[in-house]
Amino acid sequence: MTTEEIKEKSIKYRIKILACIKQANAGHTGGSLSCIDILNVLYNRILDVTPENFDSRNRNHYIQSKGHSVEALYVVLADKGFFPESDLNTYCRHGSHYVGHPTRQVKGIEHNTGALGHGLSFCTGLALGGKMDGRNDKVYTLLGDGELAEGSNWEALLSAAHYKLDNLIAIIDYNKLQITGWTKDVCATDPLEEKFSAFGCSVQHVDGHDVEALTKVLQRVPFAREQPSVIIAHTIKGKGVSFMENNHAWHHHVPTDAEYAVAMQELNQALIEVRRC
Repeated sequence: MTTEEIKEKSIKYRIKILACIKQANAGHTGGSLSCIDILNVLYNRILDVTPENFDSRNRNHYIQSKGHSVEALYVVLADKGFFPESDLNTYCRHGSHYVGHPTRQVKGIEHNTGALGHGLSFCTGLALGGKMDGRNDKVYTLLGDGELAEGSNWEALLSAAHYKLDNLIAIIDYNKLQITGWTKDVCATDPLEEKFSAFGCSVQHVDGHDVEALTKVLQRVPFAREQPSVIIAHTIKGKGVSFMENNHAWHHHVPTDAEYAVAMQELNQALIEVRRC
């Protein structure tokens, strides 16, 4: 898939995310828009996880620890053929498996998440199991930067470094905002690189919206032998819609009809511009 095709897909994903949230009248808008380029590159260039090989143990694994941004994951899984795209119309409806956090009731989702700080612990165990079984698969997880205030993340990293899990890759959606404001004001976690390094990880930074840069850094893992890899992906909450960007009010917010119309206009214009390139 070319760079232009990947860029176009990111915009289409953003359109689908907003449509899903608008129809359901619920959803985590800002975070889903900030992490969608990461998921796009993972599923379309890196993971090689498909509906056909999903039941196999001998494949790469992806766990979305940042479970509240499930809309981003749903639209990507639908695009990859794990379930019909029409299923997204049932999001957050009574009786639907497509709820507001990842659940294994949905095909393509490997682990229930939502309680922040749990995903990395699970992935550490999964990566350790892979090492013990002599497999060569990798375990990828996506965390929010606000989620790093949960102590279980750092306990997991201690174990991951101790067991030399260089098959574990943690990606931080570093948009610097959480539900009540700037992360530095709610519970400061910087300097992140120094903290991750002190816990025995090998760390790289990347522009989390640059699909080529994301591709290159993800193709380089593991960054160091016998060390977990951490990618600090610098992103913008609400990326792609001007009035949502860097605005914590859009952490969990549904656009009005007027806001939705403006957002669709901006995204469709972005689609036109990408196709001109």
